[in-house]
Amino acid sequence: MKLGVIGCGKMGSALVGGILKANLCSPDDITVFDAYQEASQRMSESLRVSAAGSNAEVVDASEVVLLCVKPQGFAEMLEQIGDSEDRLLISIAAGIQINTIEVGVNQKHRVIRVMPNTPSLVARGASAFALGSSANEADAALTESLLKAVGYACRVEESDLDAVTAVSGSGPAYIFLMIEALIAGGIEQGLSPEIARDLAVHTVSGAAELVLKTGDEPAQLRGNVTSPNGTTFAALESFRSDDFETIVKRAVKAASDRSKELGAS
Repeated sequence: MKLGVIGCGKMGSALVGGILKANLCSPDDITVFDAYQEASQRMSESLRVSAAGSNAEVVDASEVVLLCVKPQGFAEMLEQIGDSEDRLLISIAAGIQINTIEVGVNQKHRVIRVMPNTPSLVARGASAFALGSSANEADAALTESLLKAVGYACRVEESDLDAVTAVSGSGPAYIFLMIEALIAGGIEQGLSPEIARDLAVHTVSGAAELVLKTGDEPAQLRGNVTSPNGTTFAALESFRSDDFETIVKRAVKAASDRSKELGAS
C-alpha cells in the first residue's frame, strides 16, 4: 500500500509511527507533506519516509492519504490536492463533515472521517471512524487496521461522531483534570508533589487497565472497593453530594453541542 500523509504534526507523526511499527507499510511506501517545510523534514528524517514538495505530489504518489490538517487550513488544502482520482482520503480534522470533503474534491475520491485522540501518541488511542458515500467495506477494514496500530478503533455512523468527540476525543482532558485534582488533594493532605503525582497517575492508569483486563463493569469494580462507611464510601458520598455524575454528563453534552456547532459553521 502506498500511503500519503498531509499534515506532519503530532497526530500525523503518531499515526505513521504506529503504522510502521505494525509493519502495515514500509518507509519507502510513505510520502508526506506539510505546509511548514520543517515539519515535513522532521517526519522524513525521524521515520525515514519521503518528503514531497506539495499536497498534490502526495496524492499522486499514494493510494491512501491521511488528511491530518487542522480544520482552519482544511479548505485550502483540499484546493491543492491536484487532479488524481479514486484515492481513499482518511480525514482526522475535527468538525469537517464527510459531505464537505466529498464536495471539496468534486466526488473524485472515497472519504472516511476519523475522530482520534491524543493517547494515540503513545499507542493507547481510542478512535472511531465513519464511511463516506462511496467508501466500501475494504476501505473500512483498511482504516480500522491503520487506527488499531495506535490503539482501539471502532466504526460508527457519522451522526455519532459528535458524541465520540465528546467522550473520547475531548475525554483525555477530563482525565487530566481529574489527575490534577487528585495530585492537589494529595499534596493538601501532606504528600510530596512527586509522590502525589506518581500515585495519582498510576492509580488512573491501573483503574482503566483493570476495566479492560477483567471485562467487569465499572460499577461492579467500584462496588468491590467500597466498604460501607469506609474511606472510599466517604469519598464517593462527597462526589454524590456535588452531583458528580451529572457534572460529567453535562460536560460531555457541552462538548458534543460544540462539536455540532463547529460542524455546521
